[in-house]
Amino acid sequence: MRSSGVSRPTQPLLVSAGQVVDRPADPHAGREPLALMEIAARAALEDAGVPSLASAIDTVAVVTNVFHDYGDTAALLAERLGCPPGRRLVTTWGGNTPESLVHYLCDEIVAGRTAVALVAGGEAVATLRALGKRGEQPAWTAHRPTDAPRWGDMRPGTSDVESRHGAREAFVTFALVENAFRAARAQTLADAQAEIAAYAERAARIAAANPYAWFRDAKDAATLTTVTPQNRMVAFPYPKYLNAILEVNQGAALLLTSEEAARRAGIASDRWVYPWAGADVTEQWFLSDRAVLHALPGTARAAARLFETIGRGPDAITHLDLYSCFPIAPRLSATTLGLDAATPRPLTVTGGLPWFGGPGNNYGTHALAAMMARLRADRDALGLVHGLGWNCTKHALGVVGGSPSPDGWRRVDTREIQAWVDALPTPTLAVEAAGPATIETYTVVHGRDGAPERGVVFARLPDGRRSVAVLPTDRDVLESLERREGVGRSGTLRHDGGRNVFTPS
Repeated sequence: MRSSGVSRPTQPLLVSAGQVVDRPADPHAGREPLALMEIAARAALEDAGVPSLASAIDTVAVVTNVFHDYGDTAALLAERLGCPPGRRLVTTWGGNTPESLVHYLCDEIVAGRTAVALVAGGEAVATLRALGKRGEQPAWTAHRPTDAPRWGDMRPGTSDVESRHGAREAFVTFALVENAFRAARAQTLADAQAEIAAYAERAARIAAANPYAWFRDAKDAATLTTVTPQNRMVAFPYPKYLNAILEVNQGAALLLTSEEAARRAGIASDRWVYPWAGADVTEQWFLSDRAVLHALPGTARAAARLFETIGRGPDAITHLDLYSCFPIAPRLSATTLGLDAATPRPLTVTGGLPWFGGPGNNYGTHALAAMMARLRADRDALGLVHGLGWNCTKHALGVVGGSPSPDGWRRVDTREIQAWVDALPTPTLAVEAAGPATIETYTVVHGRDGAPERGVVFARLPDGRRSVAVLPTDRDVLESLERREGVGRSGTLRHDGGRNVFTPS
């Protein structure tokens, strides 16, 4: 269409989405991840109303599998779908990946280098683990080697010092951020847990209404946060029901096209959803490098620039899906966007990873699929989808609309913001520490029997240096840090056996 002789800005489209959830009674009947991707992709083709569109797909991008990597997965998937020769992308790890891929593919569509692109991902960890408990390995499609570089940032998510002290698993690192966030806001343990419980109940209720969710029982706030044998503490303050669940069989796929390609293929406009703008940024890479553990300064600037780009503020966003691997993630992101962490508004349209399910790196594809459904039904609305990778490190923020943007697709240039983040001061790390120190944040990690097993501390020395340390394995010490606030408590550091040990006073 034209207005006053001026061409309308190029508008890439999200034209369809497909999802699948697989719950086999017998794990031998479970579908492998590649099959889940294929089912989701074919569902997306059906959703577009043009199953033959596979013959026009010029780019196939696969969100990499966490527990079963096929190698050149994109080529394997393209062959199954009957796509013509074209570009094949397989990504690195990170929950930001699906949203970041959409930003990249929108850029490629605007530049005329892509006309029809498929994004797909899938995991079958529930089946894999069920077979593993029987001592069996799945007979899945063989690995296909490829020399193609992975799309995305290959750097590991934790430093050697963090890993050596037990701050490696996501349930540990996000608990560390959660406890720093609580203390910075001067919340009591009870008040903070009540806030977490209210958020979790809302998210679980949304998951219960999502036919592709793994858990659809809408557990209430008390059930989600009360420690029981079924809901054991994992890493304080998160019992099991508040942790992202990887043990799922889920797949999702999206189709993006240029408007010209959509019209040429005969995709009805009532299928179209419109990417407006996107921004990508990384915080200082390692958690221990950040001066303030519970802040996302780069993301805050990128979000402000995103809202400036679309000419609307956060109040104009009707639907949100903020990445939610653990309760701190969406609540911290909400504050970064200018919302209250305790806001009663839903922070997800999908249901969140502890309740919808955490299919490896691919939750964001499901989030975009859920957002598309909302916007098809609410054409005047805008939605914001947020993806997060590693330890609150890699961030992708995208605004999508039920109607076209007046300015077409806009990629936010975050190079200046990234340079600012990279130049932020970093605390000096005391790799081998001894002497008095104060707890900056901490968590206590529990075993499968529910008993506390170990603790991780970030501590500050009197001269301002930071140390990563473990806690003594004494049960009384560990439990005391769950009964009353540990942030700000003084103690003593010593170096023993290659690790720093912090003993509270």
